Amino acid sequence: MRNLIKIAVRNLFRYKRRTLLTSSLIAFGVILVIVFGGLAISFKTQMIGTLTNTALGDLQIHRKGYVESIDNLPLNLIMTGKELAEVEDVLKQDASVAAYSPRIKFGAMISNYAQTSNIRLSAVYPEMENRTCPGLVGRIKSNVSNPDQFIRPGELLVPDNLMKGLGLKVGDEIVLVATNKDGSVNGIPVRIGAIIESVLGPGGKDGYMRIDDAKTLLRMDEAEIVEVAVHLKDFDRLVAVFKTLKEKMTTPESGLEIHTWEQLSPFASIARIVDLLILVVKFILISIVMVSILNIMTMSVYERIGEIGTIAAIGTRPGRILSMFLMEGFAMGLMSTAVGLIIGLGLLWLMNLTPIDFTFGMMQVSLAPRIPQGEVILVTIIVMFVSIFASLQPAYKASKMEPVDELGHV
Repeated sequence: MRNLIKIAVRNLFRYKRRTLLTSSLIAFGVILVIVFGGLAISFKTQMIGTLTNTALGDLQIHRKGYVESIDNLPLNLIMTGKELAEVEDVLKQDASVAAYSPRIKFGAMISNYAQTSNIRLSAVYPEMENRTCPGLVGRIKSNVSNPDQFIRPGELLVPDNLMKGLGLKVGDEIVLVATNKDGSVNGIPVRIGAIIESVLGPGGKDGYMRIDDAKTLLRMDEAEIVEVAVHLKDFDRLVAVFKTLKEKMTTPESGLEIHTWEQLSPFASIARIVDLLILVVKFILISIVMVSILNIMTMSVYERIGEIGTIAAIGTRPGRILSMFLMEGFAMGLMSTAVGLIIGLGLLWLMNLTPIDFTFGMMQVSLAPRIPQGEVILVTIIVMFVSIFASLQPAYKASKMEPVDELGHV
């Protein structure tokens, strides 16, 4: 094996210019995958993190049928006290769950006594919501001394577009009017505690209030929870935890259903597009490696017909000749991959020295490109496999040549 490697490397450098050009092309493909993959994966991670950590949570639990009618924010699809207790018991026993937050979600009208507009409200327990969506407090445009109490009793967090549209200021008193599940209309005065940025862009009208205030507004004797958001300790285990919780909670008798953030957010389609783009770039890399290795190995076989005939005539077995050419293709792929990885990872390191800032919805996000170790290993495996595969046909052709015919080219 050691002799095969020496012969393969020696043969590659017999044609230095051709080897350098081919290696450069393969290395460029590797660099493209590493840099684009690092940027795309980091963008996707930041985007998902913004959605899950500031608004949605990683998972959500509802009554059956709620998600299909979620645009109407129905108040009749609520969890009973017994169902909520069972959900909380399951979540507390699951070691993968970091936190959860019960919510009442409903639509209301907000008025400054001169103008009126609609608003979507999430009534929460501040401490539980902060732990479930740890990035939520970062959307509040004021200094929050105690994140676990980011909403005080009698206060409302109002999205910035409504503040501007209604000409409101922090501290102003407004009136909230809402219809409860029985069709009864009620209104209460509340004070604007702070402005909250909308993660979904300028059209967002999502505000927050405390559950105790929502109970008063909606005339509830007990908190009628319509949604439980869940935050996981390890987001990478989302699929496994989702399956486990689904088996425990969504029995035919339970009347509950559980969804991941992807099933609840239209931005999941962007994440799928990013995955598709990464796949396309990997396909481009495969094409580059395939064509480059196949071309150089085919030329190498035809240029060395006489040499192949000589070593075959002195007793070298066809399998040995096959291995020699396969080793050349492998060595070419290995050297090119090593150079590409060094340069690609170096470029990502340089990009991290100056973070890339961009706006996602209304949120300012700082992008620090990185690529998971698994992706680096996958790229290496792809190049090595394609290098050997592309070398197989020329190597097989060389091993099947007849020594008499080959020696005629000497």
